[in-house]
Amino acid sequence: MNKKLGRLLRPNMGVYFILLFCFALVAALLQQYLLAAIELGVLAAGVALYLVLRAGRKKQLKAFLEKTLDEQSGVQGQRPPFPMLLVRLSDGGILFANDRFIRLTGFHDMMSERKVTDALPGIDLQWLQEGKAEYPYDIKLADRRYRVYGTMIPTGDPMETQLGVLYLADLTELYQVRDEYIRSRPVVSIILVDNYEEITKNLSEGAVSNLNAKINDAITQWTEGYHGLLRRLERNRYLFVFEKRDLKSAMDDKFSILEDVHAITSPSGLAASISFGLGVDGETFEESYQFASLAIEMALSRGGDQAVLKDRVNFHFYGGRNKEAEQRSKVRSRVTANSMMELIDQSSHVLIMGHRNADLDAIGAALGIFCMCRKKGRPAHIVMDTKYNMAPEFVAEIRRDPNYANAFISGQDALLLCDNRSTLVVVDTNRPDQVEYRNLLEAVPRICIVDHHRRAADYIQPVVVNLHEPYASSASELATEPLQYAVEMDDVLPIEAKALMAGIFLDTKSFNVRTGERTFEAAAFLRQLGADTVEVKKLLQNDFEATMEKYDIIKNARLYREEIAIAALSEPTSRVLASQAADELLDICGITASFVLYPDGEQVIISARSIGKANVQVILEPLGGGGNTATAGAQVTGSTTKEVLEQLTASIDKFYEE
Repeated sequence: MNKKLGRLLRPNMGVYFILLFCFALVAALLQQYLLAAIELGVLAAGVALYLVLRAGRKKQLKAFLEKTLDEQSGVQGQRPPFPMLLVRLSDGGILFANDRFIRLTGFHDMMSERKVTDALPGIDLQWLQEGKAEYPYDIKLADRRYRVYGTMIPTGDPMETQLGVLYLADLTELYQVRDEYIRSRPVVSIILVDNYEEITKNLSEGAVSNLNAKINDAITQWTEGYHGLLRRLERNRYLFVFEKRDLKSAMDDKFSILEDVHAITSPSGLAASISFGLGVDGETFEESYQFASLAIEMALSRGGDQAVLKDRVNFHFYGGRNKEAEQRSKVRSRVTANSMMELIDQSSHVLIMGHRNADLDAIGAALGIFCMCRKKGRPAHIVMDTKYNMAPEFVAEIRRDPNYANAFISGQDALLLCDNRSTLVVVDTNRPDQVEYRNLLEAVPRICIVDHHRRAADYIQPVVVNLHEPYASSASELATEPLQYAVEMDDVLPIEAKALMAGIFLDTKSFNVRTGERTFEAAAFLRQLGADTVEVKKLLQNDFEATMEKYDIIKNARLYREEIAIAALSEPTSRVLASQAADELLDICGITASFVLYPDGEQVIISARSIGKANVQVILEPLGGGGNTATAGAQVTGSTTKEVLEQLTASIDKFYEE
């Protein structure tokens, strides 16, 4: 078969015939008429012979192809009822096409060196050479959509020309039904006026009704363009169901209702804000509603005033660019404190863990939880690397206290203490990839979160008690509030009060950013417990060499978009100095956001700060970062500092362009 097939695949003879004609023409010009006549005769005979042989080759090739198809189909004498062609895999040359393919594409079998891309633009044959039976993309011809299937024709000698047979299956109607099914899938969304209690506080019934009417009108006008079903479930909660075909319009519109509703204000001047939770791709309405519930919970935990879309795989975020308005309740803090104390009381052992390379906020929150465990008489340990953290001297001071002599343990030792009644309290982070020792998340059955960062898509799950407030200044502030309800003042050690104050001091930049009424209440409580702000200030001091290094970082900063300072370092530095440099860059007039990048082993660390309209958490989220509006960070692996800088500037540009 191989030898016969090789003879069938001879190259085109047109070039040789042209050369013979040229020789005859040259002989005629040189007045060698006899020679020219002989050459023309040879040329005519050659053309005639070629046409006869070509017809024979076509006949043999067709017979060979039909035999091959019969052998593959197992049905003698039946031809494929769909377009088909034979191609040479080495260069994509078309050797044969049946009548159906010719009528479909307009391709005529001329036994010339036509390529498969001439008839099917854009197609390649790599998939067929890899042994796959189906082309991964659809082909559109004459307003019809085709799926391309193929098979290789085996040869006995691997050195011989490899052939492939392609079949085009017309699946237009099937695709239309499929596309219509996808477009008509329901999108279940929950619309929540997330600051309803604040904007209606102390208002008369008439004023509340007027405010409700304005909100209803704004939401109704926006939803009218999406041909869906809108129902008000509660005074501040709506259910909106529409088809997926309209979802892209809402996404392209960037859910403009988020901004439109800000025009509605209470008599005191407080603007209303809403959040969207959208559930997509659920197998049932019930599952889509569950996705929407998870999405609205995610939106609220990230500060509200945004839309969150939850599909079967991930969360997608829209909006959330504005600064969070404080929406906290002392009642909730009291209830959460009671729940946490009950959880501790029911535990055989409590493990407290922060993020890797723990800072003063993580340390302070951990000591606050440790104090509550001591009050309940439950054994507790803090999982922390006492050598690699951002305050090793302070950790050493804590360990000199008899109550904390054996409090700090490694992650491996913590695993040995776990049982089915253990509880893990994670502080100052809500992402599983940032904790000190991730294996503990899988080993401990009950997990509690104490965190103030905006909720990430890969949030730690499941959580028994969730003290997660993105409006709080710090995790230490959140840990201080339960202490006021759970323990007596005499139960709090001076070193614990100092640690909690240091955590608040660090994350508020000495009470300059992200401070609220609750922040100062927590600080006042800690001050009563003996926390000295002067001693706390000393914890944040640097030595002379570190101070000079910090100002070298500031010196390397460059201005971007006239109000953003970016310092991209080529040499490693400490996280403390990077964060301090980012803070001090905001002291420069006209700078509203700062980013410090530096290499750290195989990753690049980013420390970001903002006091303007730039939401650094949203900017760093595409780079795998997290945090809140004013303070954020990221760790990017597998890239150089220059590459990360390009990714960062692209994310900044995207933030400002949207």
